[in-house]
Parts: sequence; structure tokens; C-alpha cells
Amino acid sequence: MEFEFNELNPTKDDFIRLHQTTGWNAKGLYTYDQLYTAICNSWYSVSIYHNKYLIGYGRIISDGIYQTLFCDVMVHPEYQKQGIGKKIMNSLLKKCDEEGIKWVQLFCAKGKQEFYKKLGFNSRDSEAPGMSLFL
Repeated sequence: MEFEFNELNPTKDDFIRLHQTTGWNAKGLYTYDQLYTAICNSWYSVSIYHNKYLIGYGRIISDGIYQTLFCDVMVHPEYQKQGIGKKIMNSLLKKCDEEGIKWVQLFCAKGKQEFYKKLGFNSRDSEAPGMSLFL
């Protein structure tokens, strides 16, 4: 199967179609206009297509020096377990390496921790847990 890879954001319609397969906006906290604006403000992003159909996406929020967060890594359910997620992650990691970024953080969907562990990610140390605040 041939995939087309590019370092551009997808169209809004393509992004919405893929994002809807994740269930991440089930509570409707954000409009799709807001979510699309968010990805357009990313430091770096990658999109993967099959037959001109967006099947994978991932992005980085970063200051370009040391604060780096991987977000919205998603693969259409029909294309999972075919190495697409790994291809996205490798591209994001390569960009960080090229820019000299040493520390990468990410949030992952429930049940996806093992995927990221295979790529070298570790859970945060219990002595330095992350925290968040929802406003």
C-alpha cells in the first residue's frame, strides 16, 4: 500500500473527517473551527494520505528550543496497526532531533501507552507527576 506523506496541515474538511474517528471531542468542548485553528498554530505537523484520503496526522507544539509537546497523533481506525502511527511519530521525532530538541512530552489516549513505550517513551516518574487545570 502506498502512502503520501507531507509536512503540511490537511484541509479543514479532511481534518474533521479524521478527527471524528477518534471520539476525542465527544463532549463538544471545542468547535471544529477552533480545533482546526489550533492545528494551524502548530510548530510542526505531518499528514499521511492514502489515495488522497487523510488517514494519519500528528503535530508538535513547541518553542523550538526545549518545551515540546506531541499532540493529536491519530490514525484512521481502518489503517491502524500498519505502521502509520510509527511513521508519524518518527517524523515528529526526526524534526525534534534536527532542531536539537532533547526532551519531548506527550499526552496519549487511554490504552495507547504501550505503543509509545515501544518508541522509547516512558511514563513520568511518580516523584515528578504532571499536573493540569481545566478552566
